[in-house]
Amino acid sequence: MPEAVRTPPEVDRVAASRAAVAARRARAAVKQSVASGERSPLDVLRAAFEEPEGVEGRLRVTEFLGSIPAIGETKTARIMDDLQIAASKRVGGLGRLQRRRLREFVADWVAAHGGTGDRLVVLAGPTAVGKGTVAQHIRANHPDVRLSISATTRSPRPGEVHGEHYYFVDDAEFDRMIERGDLLEWATVHNAYRYGTPRGPVEQAIAEGDSVLLEIDIQGARSVRRAMPEATLVFLLPPSWEELVRRLVGRGTESPAEQQRRLETAKVELAAVDEFDHRVVNRDVGEAARKVVDLMRPRTGRRPAAVRHELPRTGGARPSNEETSHG
Repeated sequence: MPEAVRTPPEVDRVAASRAAVAARRARAAVKQSVASGERSPLDVLRAAFEEPEGVEGRLRVTEFLGSIPAIGETKTARIMDDLQIAASKRVGGLGRLQRRRLREFVADWVAAHGGTGDRLVVLAGPTAVGKGTVAQHIRANHPDVRLSISATTRSPRPGEVHGEHYYFVDDAEFDRMIERGDLLEWATVHNAYRYGTPRGPVEQAIAEGDSVLLEIDIQGARSVRRAMPEATLVFLLPPSWEELVRRLVGRGTESPAEQQRRLETAKVELAAVDEFDHRVVNRDVGEAARKVVDLMRPRTGRRPAAVRHELPRTGGARPSNEETSHG
């Protein structure tokens, strides 16, 4: 005889029912916070992507889009079709490309309806990839873009000027900046020195409607996304792993032991590429700078070019092999 189907004890059914009600209420609270403007839809996406089984992650994409002011239910079906996302999908269950398409759409929407959109762009990447060189090229050739100047506890390298390249401070002053809440983000980099982004100049520039570029490390980029989810993150890549090694060794600013330590760190940093909204390969400084600046312009004015390339082999994890100047 077939085994009889066991009925769950009453206490289990009651507990499951209560849990389901609590989950629905939690999702409803998230949708209401977006609808009321209390919470940015970009912040909801960040939370959903970080914890796919959390409250935000278990929202259906249709529910999420329908909660955004001025979208509602009537536009959701068309948007879902445009984004090539099935109606049954939950936000936390989206694939990498679907996540990117959804986040770019939401960033566009936020920018068009009073958010900062791409006016705040974070440029990050592995050690020796040339972030500072690209940033300085933008400073010299694109005066309409304001570069945030980071504070650091390391000593100046040859040619670096206090207040232009970095604010060089000692550990005691850096501690005071943290205690006063003066830093938008900060991190200890390469287990050595601390770097941080002064909050005031960034917030003032955005309030004035200017574009702001933050040239920071990957840890800092993650912190900025948590603090300002509307920020756009750009990952700067080397043309190849061999070229990254050549640049690090060639600049001669670190000892051989420090060079090896930074290269080991770079392998880990390269694996973070999929956390970013866009990636740009630094083959030529001027070209890379142009692509970054393009991301800070209105989307209708951007170049639509997309280039595919082979990412650098590191012997460890390899990121995706897609590069695009517009996402």
